[in-house]
Amino acid sequence: MKLNSISPAAGSKKTRLRVGRGASAGQGKTCGRGVKGQRARKGGYHKVGFEGGQMPLQRRLPKSGFRSKVAPTVAEVRLSELAKLTGEIVSLESLKEANLVPLHALRARIVLSGKVAKAVIVRGVHLTKGARAAVEAAGGKLEEAAAV
Repeated sequence: MKLNSISPAAGSKKTRLRVGRGASAGQGKTCGRGVKGQRARKGGYHKVGFEGGQMPLQRRLPKSGFRSKVAPTVAEVRLSELAKLTGEIVSLESLKEANLVPLHALRARIVLSGKVAKAVIVRGVHLTKGARAAVEAAGGKLEEAAAV
């Protein structure tokens, strides 16, 4: 096989439509652009979403949605996930080491979901009311974080 002997498969290459070559060619005179108007002109087109001066759809519809800047920095941990910790102290650093919270999290909160098996000391991590009661019932205690 030589490079000059190979060719594309039959029907895979389509010849380009040559417009403006007379009426018999099928795309003569207006070249498929219709008659007059902005779309018929050479450089005349408009920006995306432009509706000829009518209020565009994206401006007619109401705004919706909100992305909190705080949400990515606060992580939630289930009570049952505390079993993955090796030590008995639960802090933001220990939660990050156990891959329970993302590394970029600035705060964490423990929510009541499941049961806590061992007594743990929670330091500098927020607990919901139910989670606090469950930790204390398991023999754990809470310590507030030192003010920095």
